Amino acid sequence: MILKETLRDIITSQRKELPLFEKGVEREICSQIQLEIPFALVLSGVRRCGKSTLLRQLMERLDSFYYLNFEDPRLVSFEVSDFQKLDEVFHEEYGDSEHYLFDEIQNVQKWELFVRAMLDKKKHFIITGSNASLLSRELGSRLTGRHLRQELFPFSFKESLKLTGEPEGVNSFKKYLVKGGFPEYLKVTLAEVLQELLNDILMRDIAVRHKLRNVRSIKEMALYLLTNVGKEFSYNSLKRMFNLGSTNSAISFVSYLEDSYLLFTIPKFDYSLKKQIINPKKVYSIDNGMSNTNSTSFSEDKGRMLENTVFQNLRRRHTDIYYFKEKNECDFVIKEGTKIKQAIQVCYELTEDNKEREIKGLTEAMNKFKLNKGLLLTYNQEDLLNIKKKEITIKPVWMWLLKKHQVK
Repeated sequence: MILKETLRDIITSQRKELPLFEKGVEREICSQIQLEIPFALVLSGVRRCGKSTLLRQLMERLDSFYYLNFEDPRLVSFEVSDFQKLDEVFHEEYGDSEHYLFDEIQNVQKWELFVRAMLDKKKHFIITGSNASLLSRELGSRLTGRHLRQELFPFSFKESLKLTGEPEGVNSFKKYLVKGGFPEYLKVTLAEVLQELLNDILMRDIAVRHKLRNVRSIKEMALYLLTNVGKEFSYNSLKRMFNLGSTNSAISFVSYLEDSYLLFTIPKFDYSLKKQIINPKKVYSIDNGMSNTNSTSFSEDKGRMLENTVFQNLRRRHTDIYYFKEKNECDFVIKEGTKIKQAIQVCYELTEDNKEREIKGLTEAMNKFKLNKGLLLTYNQEDLLNIKKKEITIKPVWMWLLKKHQVK
C-alpha cells in the first residue's frame, strides 16, 4: 500500500529526470517495433543490456505517454491495488494517453491483472523485465494471446561500432570479442562494472527472489558455467561439484541463472525428447565481457570466445538451437518449424591439422539433415569448399555478424 501523494511525487520526479538520460545508440530492433498494436509489448533481457534506454528511444515516437520505473526504491511497498491510484495520478498530471510504459514491472506481484484490464479498454503497453520465467508465468496465466515478447541482448557487433565509432573489420572485432556488448562497460572498460553487475543479478534477481540461503554455491556455479562455455555438463556432475543436496537443486540453480539471462543451455539434438532431456547440455554465456571480467581463464581460449559470440548472435534470431554429436560433432544446428535448416561449425583457425575433424563434424550433420549448404565460421578466414556435392562456406565471424555473407 502506498499513498497517492507519494505516488505523485515519484511519477513527476521520474518524468522530470527522463531528459537527463542519454538517448544512447539506437538499437537495431527499435525501428521494427510497432507501438499501436493491441497487445502488451514485453521487452525482456539481462540487467543493464539497454532495456530502459530502448524504452526511452520508443518514447521519442509518442506524443503522450504514462511512465513509471518500478526499480525505484520508493516503490518497494507498491501493491497491485495501488494501480488504481497510479492511473488516477497519471490522468491528473498528464491528461489522457493511450500508452503506458512500465520499467522492471516484475517487481510488482499480479501486475498482469491491471495490464489485462487496461488492454480490454484498448490501451497500449510497453513493459520491461529482467526475469524470463517470471514474466512467462504471469503472461501465460493472464495475458495469453494478448502480448508480444521482444528479447533484448547486450550490443551486437554492429551496435558496438556505432557506440565506439570504430570502422568495421577484424581489428574492431578483436576488441568486441574480448569486451562483449554491455554498453556501460564499453564506455569505461572497468572490470568492476561487470563484476558488480554479476553480483547484482545473483543477489537481486536470484537469491532474494528465490529466498536462497546457499548464495555461495550458486555464485560458484555461475562462475564455473560462465567460464566453461561450449562445454558439456550434466546436472549430476554439478550436484557433485558443488556439494548440492540433490540433482533437483542443480536443475533449479541452472534454471534461475537462465531466467536471469545470465547464461543459456542448449541440448544435444535427438528426435527423442526424452533423450534430449537426459543427454548432457552445453552452456553459453550472455556476454564475453561478463565471462572475461569474472574469470582468469576464459580469455585464454579464443576458440571458445569465438563460439560464444556465434551463439549469442544465433540466439538473437532463433530459440531452437542444438548441438549435434554422433561419430563427429557439429557446434550448432538450427531448427525452424519441424526441420533442421542450418548446420554451423565454429573454428578459430582452420589448419591442415584440424581441417578434417572440423569438416567431418559439419558434413555429418549436413548429411543427417539433408542439407546441401553448411557454414564454417572462423576468426578471419574465407573460402568455399565443395565436398561430395555439399557446399561449405568458410567465413570470418565479423563478416557474418555484419551480414556480409551469402549463407544464412
